[in-house]
Amino acid sequence: MRFISDLDRRLFARVADGRLRGAHPLLPKLTHAANHGRLWFGTAGVLAAVGGRTARRAAVRGVGALAAASFVSNTVVKWTVDRRRPLLDGVPLIRRLARQPWTSSFPSGHSASAAAFATGVALESTGYGIAVAPLAAAVAFSRVYVGVHYPSDVLAGLALGVGAAALTCRWWPPRPQTPARARPRVSAPALPEGAGLVVVVNTQAGVGLSGTGLTAAEQLRALLPAAEILEREPGHDLGPLLERAARRAAERGGALGVCGGDGSVNAAAALAAERGLPLAVFPGGTFDHFALDVGVPAIEDTVHAVTEGDAVAVDLARVAPLPGDGPGGHFVNTFSLGMYPELVRIRESLEGRLGKWPAAAVALARVLRTATPMEIEVNGRRRRLWVLFVGNCRYAPEGFAPAYRERLDDGLLDVRAVDGDQPLARTRLLAAALTGTLGRSRVVATRRLRRLDLSGLHDVDVRAFDGEVAPSPAEALVIEKRPGALTVYRPAEPGNELAQRARTAAATAHFRRAVLRR
Repeated sequence: MRFISDLDRRLFARVADGRLRGAHPLLPKLTHAANHGRLWFGTAGVLAAVGGRTARRAAVRGVGALAAASFVSNTVVKWTVDRRRPLLDGVPLIRRLARQPWTSSFPSGHSASAAAFATGVALESTGYGIAVAPLAAAVAFSRVYVGVHYPSDVLAGLALGVGAAALTCRWWPPRPQTPARARPRVSAPALPEGAGLVVVVNTQAGVGLSGTGLTAAEQLRALLPAAEILEREPGHDLGPLLERAARRAAERGGALGVCGGDGSVNAAAALAAERGLPLAVFPGGTFDHFALDVGVPAIEDTVHAVTEGDAVAVDLARVAPLPGDGPGGHFVNTFSLGMYPELVRIRESLEGRLGKWPAAAVALARVLRTATPMEIEVNGRRRRLWVLFVGNCRYAPEGFAPAYRERLDDGLLDVRAVDGDQPLARTRLLAAALTGTLGRSRVVATRRLRRLDLSGLHDVDVRAFDGEVAPSPAEALVIEKRPGALTVYRPAEPGNELAQRARTAAATAHFRRAVLRR
């Protein structure tokens, strides 16, 4: 310890004696800007405003990691390790802060916050992480430069920040920057300017190209002027409009497109597979799980794939009832029975008054308080379950928090269930979620199957397909895979950040030219 202390003082004195060209007044201003995380909140705001979906996700993770690192360093460690600040005798007066900090020198809270934010951003996007890293390093060095920390304080803060960012992965696993693998499919037609493409746009879909301020339909008309764009009017069913679009696409020998959330994509996927049409997915929902997994995180990615004719074949999952026992269906992401469909039903009934996220919180509290296990037969065995989840292909991570898929063509169903016979199952499930240990929870059972038989469903009122709740009148269901049944457009280089930026730049330039021509 004495050796480290002596080394600390020598390094601190060397920095104090050093004269770095251009460092003043930049570094003192930078360290001031980072007070209370203002610099990082501002950076997160810029990422969310000008970047795409990946940038927004990186900003959220960065802020979350910063909050965790700041709490641990400033509230826990500083009050545990009492270390005096360095003496300022050797630090030039012009560098010193107007107000000197009085808390423990160990660790550097500014360094912890900087490292946590930069690492959190990098976990979601290597490119954005590389852009933020020099700023974080400059903030960390500035704490020694202005004389308020020893080098070891800064190093400890950096390590704490990196650890806090890594810890966020226990609750929110980062999505891989490469999309899920799928079978190559070369039979999808190239549709220059969208000729032969018929797109149904859910009018509740968000804006596709960030910064334009226009609707997704307006942007699609500018980027694909030869495509036919059909907009769903408020209060009208999506099904008939999709049927009309699929019929027109088949007549033209083209493709069916859909812009909306996962529920809209699921409805379009079933029709596309039935008619043998390629599907163009333009992300426009809240989460867009399928679009992200397949590798089209932005409208311009799908535009590029459609015009080039790049596509892959992915699995569909089919839910078939017994003959004469109600409607069946398909799903591209997930199917579920039990607490989750009930939670979604309650949330949808409340979100008009409360907003989506407050309604979700109220719905979760209500379901946890009032729900009862369902008793059904799973592959001929009587089971008492709180939730039954079935994924189209294997989801990661393990446990009951599925986030993404590494393959879309594995021919498997990912079956997960919360056992209703386990004592205090709901409480244990919630505790496991809060502690990030869902993958090891004994109340969760996981299987990988090619077929699932469900019966005894007379007391099950609702089911959920890809987040959309529907009545469940069937007494028995069979869930099975349709391997490679759906052809989906995606770029030949999905997940390549440089290629994605080039596509975004090209689409933006094309869009501006189209607007000017008008």
